[in-house]
Amino acid sequence: MRPPRSVPIATCIGRHTRRPNPQTTLRLSASSVCTHKREKILMAVIDPITQVKIKAYLEVFIDNLVTAYKQKSIREFGSAGNYLAAVSPEGELKPFHASIISPAIMRINQFERGLSTRLGTTFEECARLIALNHHADAQRSWDVRAEVSAAAWAEIEVQMARLDRGSEKHPAVTVDEMIATIHGKRRSDDLVNHIARADLYIKRHDGIELFFEIKSPKPNKGQCLEVMQRILRIYAITGSARPAVQAYYGMAYNPWGYDASTYKWGSRGTTWISRIRL
Repeated sequence: MRPPRSVPIATCIGRHTRRPNPQTTLRLSASSVCTHKREKILMAVIDPITQVKIKAYLEVFIDNLVTAYKQKSIREFGSAGNYLAAVSPEGELKPFHASIISPAIMRINQFERGLSTRLGTTFEECARLIALNHHADAQRSWDVRAEVSAAAWAEIEVQMARLDRGSEKHPAVTVDEMIATIHGKRRSDDLVNHIARADLYIKRHDGIELFFEIKSPKPNKGQCLEVMQRILRIYAITGSARPAVQAYYGMAYNPWGYDASTYKWGSRGTTWISRIRL
């Protein structure tokens, strides 16, 4: 991230020049200081070598994606009869779009959708590269396997059902309380093999294990439920609780701004997930 270029505060309109407003100047100076502080924080987290690795990885990713879509053919609409009679093995016919949008714009639209879909993998890899600077190990698509009590596994669904039925009127539940309840249901005579996968796994130098589900920063309720279920399954399979094992819902960025305080918990599924007191 580069600091903003300095620009004249005075605004010229015709032959008149408005003198700088001291309050405006102060606000701009404060903004510049905050920007430099953020840069220092980012530089401390991501060292120069890792920055080069991330840049190279993203350049290859974009080049491959652009090449794939340049070679992609978009069916011309021609006439409604010909288009509707066509067959697409890939299921990419869009008669309403094709009738009003040119093939060039259709290709751009498909590229943007493909980019958005595949960006998730780049978030995971960038996070892994950064984590390797600070921790003993970091892996993507990490599987955890173990025998788990069927009773404890069933309790996960009970906890999820309670969350799904909950509302703002009911007391918020903590993750630690949910984990304790699930572990409390464990038995030794009903063990079944189970597996769970985390988008990112990190092992700290002190042995603490971190699991991340990296998903959309604007989740709906269904996505929140799915991630919460995976998180609880990780705790059930590892048989551990915090702080030895820590599982999180990870977001690659904040669409509302730099600071966590700007995140709008009242949007879409975030109202629901905010009721879980982490």
